[in-house]
Amino acid sequence: MRRALRCSSRSRLLLPILLLSVCLLLACVAQGQTVRLVRFGDFESWCVRYIPESAVIGGNTRCIYAVGPADTLRGPVVYKANTPWSNSNAYARVMGVTKTSCSVTPDRSHDGSTCAKLETRYEELKVAGLVNIRILVSGCLFWGRQNEPLNSVSSPYSLMTWGVPFTSRPRALVLDYRSQMPNKGVITTCRVTTQSTRKGDDAQEVLFVLQRRWETSDGHIHALRVGTAVYRIEQPTDTWVKHFRIPLIYGDARRSSAYRPYMGLGPKGVTYYASNSRGKMVPIEEEGWADANATPTHAMMIITASTQEAFSGTVGNTLWVDNIGLEY
Repeated sequence: MRRALRCSSRSRLLLPILLLSVCLLLACVAQGQTVRLVRFGDFESWCVRYIPESAVIGGNTRCIYAVGPADTLRGPVVYKANTPWSNSNAYARVMGVTKTSCSVTPDRSHDGSTCAKLETRYEELKVAGLVNIRILVSGCLFWGRQNEPLNSVSSPYSLMTWGVPFTSRPRALVLDYRSQMPNKGVITTCRVTTQSTRKGDDAQEVLFVLQRRWETSDGHIHALRVGTAVYRIEQPTDTWVKHFRIPLIYGDARRSSAYRPYMGLGPKGVTYYASNSRGKMVPIEEEGWADANATPTHAMMIITASTQEAFSGTVGNTLWVDNIGLEY
């Protein structure tokens, strides 16, 4: 009998704790507190690629990285892993010359795990040991793929497929980030043999937009904007900013008090591309705002160390990102 009483007393003590736990769980669910990491969004898994460059530019073997299943690839091999992520690290072959570029690398995060590091930096080489060539590259992570090997530098956005199939409706994008901006106030443009500077402030950006796409009989790809989550980092941070939340605005984002001009259709005035059903790269013609209750067909995730045009930015701007998730 005494044992039964003790058990009954213990149960009465545990019951309020259990009820409180259930209430807290329900409250979190009701408030949309469930955050799911996107695939490879913890940046713990990378593919290391060793690619030999052409002898005319030195013949060195360069290392570039891709976010995806852990692997090591050697030689001029096209990257075809099952991952939503691509980045600005380039394996290019232009006029018979193989060249690489690396502005996105793994690095240590605030908790000792691995994160992604995106830099705005010079890429330099010598042709036949004589002619110096220098361009400015900015680190960029995005959902989609590069059409390797890249065969031109004149229109880099048209050589990439932007966005992946996506049909859910998250409430927000959540991530950890850290920013460094050692040369604020100066924007550099550097293309091959020409370089110029001007006054101005570059920014870093995290963009996540949902689209409803369709293809017409002439092969054009059209899109309506379903959801918008864009945040510009304009000041450096002393430490990591953890669990940073960027809410999605559904429907016409211009009606929201959080709307900024850079959130408009055709983000940043850039034309993005995708492959149509005929295998041809065509512009994504984002031409309007979808109904706020529409279901998307695709998502575009773009995280970049610069918001300037290609080959322009502030040298030294560096963005670290980690633990990218979606809140439902």
